[in-house]
Amino acid sequence: MIKIQLIQITWSPNETLFEIGSFGLHYYSLMFVLAFTIGFKIVEKYFENENISKDYLEPLFVYMVFSTLIGARLGEVFFYSWDYYQNHLLEILLPIRENNNKSLFGLIKGYEFTGFRGLASHGAAIGIILGIIIFQFNYKLKSTLWIFDKLTVPVTLGGVFIRLGNFINSEILGTYTNSNFGVIFENRGEILPRHPAQLYESFGYLILFLILRRIYPKTNHIRGYLLGVFLAGIFSIRFLIEYVKESQGGFEEILPFLSTGQWLSIPLIISGLIIILLAKSKKEVV
Repeated sequence: MIKIQLIQITWSPNETLFEIGSFGLHYYSLMFVLAFTIGFKIVEKYFENENISKDYLEPLFVYMVFSTLIGARLGEVFFYSWDYYQNHLLEILLPIRENNNKSLFGLIKGYEFTGFRGLASHGAAIGIILGIIIFQFNYKLKSTLWIFDKLTVPVTLGGVFIRLGNFINSEILGTYTNSNFGVIFENRGEILPRHPAQLYESFGYLILFLILRRIYPKTNHIRGYLLGVFLAGIFSIRFLIEYVKESQGGFEEILPFLSTGQWLSIPLIISGLIIILLAKSKKEVV
């Protein structure tokens, strides 16, 4: 009789790539840099294939970076952590955290540099949508749907990197597996294995990325179709992963039965399905 031993990993990484004084480059921040850099190259290739001027690339990149980070940060603040941030307003948009035992860059006592942490994907989605609408209003590049379709592939790949960063940071933890399988986040004082929910989600996004890359050449002419697949796909993955993820708080006491992340995912999934149907019927939705 063969007995299969399930995998158990003890995880206690160094979250910082390097440090200079009180400043350190965190792997999570590095994941963001990789996501935006590779995403830029993907969109650049799409522009070349369709003979679109690269003069639009840099402003589009700037809009994407700021709308993603601001939206993700505000999503974390208002969807999940307002109880904390209402008393720490300075920390909402600045990469710092109150700590009486630290000094920011050796100059400002009572704060420490944390890098980009505390970001919500639902807030990022809302931020990107608003940011691209504003970009289109200012630059008149084809159509809003055309831009969204071009961004689905790089944004999905970005999600892969971000969840890897969450895993390195030992944050957004999964629930306990109640078995020998899982990851023990030793640097958080854990002694029991949890589901590596960050890796599950990252893998799900990787599969969606490959699907979008595969169908892109066949559906690129149907404006809105890729956006619909992206929204329905990425937030369906998020909805399912929430079942093995620790509660991140939010408004679960007001709306029970599902997690905050699941409640926020439902309207985006429905929107994606509606966009797919409208795109297939060749109706304009934006």
